[in-house]
Amino acid sequence: MPTYEYECRSCQHRFEKFQSMSDDPIRVCPACGGSVRRVIGGGMGVIFKGSGFYITDSKKTSAAASLSKSKTRRGEEAKAEASESLPAAVPESPASAPAAKKESA
Repeated sequence: MPTYEYECRSCQHRFEKFQSMSDDPIRVCPACGGSVRRVIGGGMGVIFKGSGFYITDSKKTSAAASLSKSKTRRGEEAKAEASESLPAAVPESPASAPAAKKESA
């Protein structure tokens, strides 16, 4: 249930009322009995919970960022070199497959 803020039109008394969204708005000022209007509030601020939302969790220093980038580049280069040094796989032809089975049997 939200908290609504009201202001009196005659005495400018401001007050809050915790009420359901389906309740009728308050029409009478509790201080002077004058008419009131509902004030549009700014609402609550955003609350971040969990890892990754704090400056210390998500912000990297420039040295740490450059070190991370160089490790990634080195890892990609090593993968490329490893794939180049492996022999290419030769696809087996359908004619040679039964012959291989006969030889092993």
